[in-house]
Order: sequence, then structure tokens, then C-alpha cells
Amino acid sequence: MKKKIAALSMAACMAASVTACGGSKPAETTAAATEAETTAAESAAEESSAEETKAAADIETVTPGKLTVATSPDFAPYEFYAIGEDGTPKLAGFDMDLAQYIADYLGLELEVVTVDFDGVISELQTKSVDLGMAGLSPDEKRMGIMDFSDLYYMGGQSLVTVKDNAEKYNSFEAINKPDVSVGAQVGSIQMDLANENSPEADIVGLPKVTDIISELLTGKMDAAYIETDVAKSYQKNYPELTLVMDVPYDAEGSAIGVCKGNEALLAGVNEAIAAAKEDGSLEKFIADAGELAAGEKYEGLLDAEGNVQN
Repeated sequence: MKKKIAALSMAACMAASVTACGGSKPAETTAAATEAETTAAESAAEESSAEETKAAADIETVTPGKLTVATSPDFAPYEFYAIGEDGTPKLAGFDMDLAQYIADYLGLELEVVTVDFDGVISELQTKSVDLGMAGLSPDEKRMGIMDFSDLYYMGGQSLVTVKDNAEKYNSFEAINKPDVSVGAQVGSIQMDLANENSPEADIVGLPKVTDIISELLTGKMDAAYIETDVAKSYQKNYPELTLVMDVPYDAEGSAIGVCKGNEALLAGVNEAIAAAKEDGSLEKFIADAGELAAGEKYEGLLDAEGNVQN
């Protein structure tokens, strides 16, 4: 009986010994598991990258591999030419920063086409560009020409004049007269507001906001409808401008015009806007544009080589 117990004890010790000698096995197993996890992570990353590449590939653009964006660079702080320290004009504004963000998000190269504001709408209507970014406000008339992204910026509308006329032209009633000249940008929401709120006035449509500002400052125009933040931006350089009243407007926000019927692109743009809001990029773009807009600006159109467009 003792021999049997001893044999059992020895067997147990041998088993323990074998287990102890095999102590290096778990380390090998852990290393193998770590390597497997790393491989799985790399595989998942590759699959994710492949999915993003496929998503970009699924988006058809006017020029393959490029995101072509039309803008009107006379609408600071949305888009404008900022003069750098070397005196060179550079296309700037939070629309332009957002355009680059969207292009990067979609894995596309950004190409910007500069035109007058009504040209932005025409470019989208003829499907010559993928996007229009020029402080566009969605409305039913434009929805027949383009699709609209989610709103990315909430703004407002104002009636603007110079300080000397602030008490004279400070209401719709005051400006709604045949002998009062009222300005608005051609093809813009502001032009619609001018026709709606001051139909009896001498309404003057000009292609650029900078033209309107010049007319106000020189006394050739009495008042004008201008997007609020744009007016405030120019007011920093021209303190004689004054915003005399807010102009009611139902859709006080800006969206991106997307080539009609391009659902994949529209979805991608909305995803990029959401990402820019979530990671704080859009907020930074707006802040940076505000600072640049307070500095020196070039007022006009330049081509891709930086030459003045006629």
C-alpha cells in the first residue's frame, strides 16, 4: 500500500516537474498571441484604408482624382485674397480651408476656380465643377440647380450704409423710395432681399461685394444688403461703414452647393463637414479667417498663376 502511495506521489511530482520545466511555453504562447494581435490590427487598418480608398473611388468628380470648387473671392471672411508679408495675394478664408479639408478627407486633390458670385451658380448649373463654396444659402430656386450640403455656418443679413447716413437710411421704409439707391450682389440672397423689402428703391446689382463697399464709401450708393459677418469684416478696414439693422431671413446659414445628382459626393461632403465640426477644425478655420480678413486684402480676381483676370 505504501509503495502504491509512493508511486502516486512520484507520478504527481513528475507531472509537476514537467509542468515546471514547461514554464517557457506560456511566454512563447504570449509572444505568438501578441504577434497575431499585431497582424490582426494591421489587417484591420489595411481594410479600413482600403474602404476609404474605395469610398473615394466611388465618388465621381468632374476631373478624376480632383475636387473642383468654384468660389467668388470677394466675400471676406468666407473667401478672399489676403496679402502676405511678401506682398503676394493668397486665396484665403474659412470656405477655402474647409474646401481643402474636404478634399483631404475624400482623398482628392483640390482645384479652385475663381469667378464672380453668379458665375459660381452658373458653374454648378452646367456641372463644370463639383462644388460651389461662396457663402451660399439654400433656397428653393437654387435647389433646382444644385444640391445642398448640411449647414456649416450660421450667419445673418444686414442693411449697411455709412455713418453720415445712419439716421437717414435705417429702415425699409426709409430706403424703399425711387430716389434711394440700394445695392446687392448679383445672383445673391441679398438681391432677393432687396427686391422683397425695398421694391420701390433704385436697386443696383453689382458682381462683387467689394464693388458695393466702394460705391457706399464714395457716396454713389445710399445703402446695401450685405451678409452680416462679411459687412463686419469690411467694417474693420473701413470704420465709416455701419450696420443699421438686421434683415430677417428664414434660412440664416451657409451650405455648400454640390453638383446636382451626385449623391456619393454629397454624402462625402456631409461626412467631412461633421468631422471638421467634431475635431474643432471648422472653429479654427473661422477664427483664422477673421484675423486674416482684418488685414490687407486684394480686391479682384486672379487666375491660377496669380495674374489679374479681366
